[in-house]
Amino acid sequence: MVWHSWGSDDGAPIVLLHGGSGSWNHWARNIAALVRAGRRVWVPDLPGFGDSARPPAGGDADAVPAPVEAALQTLLGDAATDLVGFSFGGMVAGLLAVQAPARVRRLVLVGAPALGIKPPRPIALRPWSHLEPGADLDAVQRSNLRALMLAKSESVDDLALAIHARNLRRDRMKLRRLSRTDILRRTLPQIGCPVHGIWGAEDALYRGVQEHLEPALRQAPRFGGLWSIAGAGHWVQYEDPVAFDHALAQALQAQSNE
Repeated sequence: MVWHSWGSDDGAPIVLLHGGSGSWNHWARNIAALVRAGRRVWVPDLPGFGDSARPPAGGDADAVPAPVEAALQTLLGDAATDLVGFSFGGMVAGLLAVQAPARVRRLVLVGAPALGIKPPRPIALRPWSHLEPGADLDAVQRSNLRALMLAKSESVDDLALAIHARNLRRDRMKLRRLSRTDILRRTLPQIGCPVHGIWGAEDALYRGVQEHLEPALRQAPRFGGLWSIAGAGHWVQYEDPVAFDHALAQALQAQSNE
């Protein structure tokens, strides 16, 4: 696994897990705020994504927690950490919180699937793998970013396109079977640490069914709260980093007062 870290060695650790077809750079607009807050930030390319090798076995989210925990043992020893999981990374984070409960001090889920909540209409994405690099490929990927990841057209900027295009080429974990189940909802009752959620109010995965989010998250015995970021889509931490960073800071501060 390839890991990236920022901040002082004596800062409280926080681990950020990226989404599917992603890498560490899903968090590119959020790392600096955490460093300013005094945190030691750890962000991997999850197994099978970015520059990391595939997991030893399996091709879906349930194959990822074990190698992530093994890496954290090397990096942090037995120290507990705050864990933030975006989308696919939210499933991984939830499973990790059950498999290694002493590792996870707080869990923050961001736009996570597998809660057993389905939008009224499927999301239509345009095929792209047959296209050569150039204007046509860029146009299709901008369209897909707008359909799935970002709520506003102006959010599909050159940086978002560059991040998305680079990450897609390095995705070797094509299975998304678990994201279409309720595995995370069924896992939440087993999580002993505090659990918060941060969602974009215009998240395409939950368009028209956002009212079902909080009841699902309340399956966690220590549910702490749900933040909804107005005008932001699925990739909420990129589309509105100021509002997201504020919500994350509130979640982490609220939990530290327990």
